[in-house]
This record gives sequence, structure tokens and C-alpha cells, in this order.
Amino acid sequence: MKSKLKTFLRRYSFYLGGDQPWVAWGERLRSSVGAFIGLLLVVIAAKFLGELSGIDEWLMASLGASALLVFALPQSPMSQPWAVIAGNTLSALVGVTTFHFVDQPLFAIPMAASLSILGMFMLCCLHPPAAAVAVIAVLSQTSNYRYAFFPVMVDSILLILVGAAYSNLTGKSYPNKP
Repeated sequence: MKSKLKTFLRRYSFYLGGDQPWVAWGERLRSSVGAFIGLLLVVIAAKFLGELSGIDEWLMASLGASALLVFALPQSPMSQPWAVIAGNTLSALVGVTTFHFVDQPLFAIPMAASLSILGMFMLCCLHPPAAAVAVIAVLSQTSNYRYAFFPVMVDSILLILVGAAYSNLTGKSYPNKP
């Protein structure tokens, strides 16, 4: 009975996170503290820039997901500056455009996500949180293309700058060298 249970657990642990690599506690803390510091600095800077320019929208909703990639997986191709900045900005542009041309949200949401993924493939800037940026633009009925540049592009640039500084100060090389 014990043997069968062990075999069962080993076989199906994949579905419960068994495929995740083990990460040392030091690295877990480095990533988590980095994400906190990075997001705090980006939020403060974006809020200041928003107030300075009189714009109410100063933060993109998927920033936390981008921070996970930049701080926890800095070597991933999807965490690199081009992927984060271009992927998020392109997806915001796609989301706003989709909102303008597709009236039905049930059709506009998957359209925005799929077109942003296609665009990211075409520009070699795959960044998974960026597909959410396109969906968020549709859901929030964002009609101004300015949204793609502030807050989306500016927040992405700020996150990359803080991520690069933090990673290099804590012994992780970022961004990847060619």
C-alpha cells in the first residue's frame, strides 16, 4: 500500500508543482526583496510623474507579474529589457486599438491577447505579462493611446532600470550579455 501511494505521488506530483526547481532560501529572499524594492521605487516614481503631468493613470496593473520575471528570473529571455519594454508597450497599443475597433468585449478580450502575442512573436519580444496588458486595456475601456507610453512604457523602463541595478548589486548579471 505504501509503495503504491509513493508511486502515485511521484507520478502526479508534477501537477502540484513537482516540476518546479528547488530554489535556495537566499535566492528566494533576494528575489522577493528585490521585487518589493523595485515595485516600491517604480510606484513612487510613476506616481510623481503622474502628478507632475496631471495624469490619473500612472501605474499598469500587470507590473507585479513583470517584476516576478525581472527579479526572480533575470536570465530568462522573457525578462530582458527588449521583451519587457517592447512587449508591454506593443500590447498596450494592441489593446487600445482593439477597444476602438471591436465592440463586443467577449470577442475583444481574446482578440487583444492573441494579437499582442502575435505582435510579440513578430518583434521577438515575448513577455507573458504583456498579454495581460492588452486585456486590461480592453477591460478598462482605455481609449487613449497615451496609455501605452505613460504609464506602460515608462513603468516598464523604470522597472528594468531598478531591476538591473538591484540584480547587479546582489550578484546577478542583468541584462543578459550577447
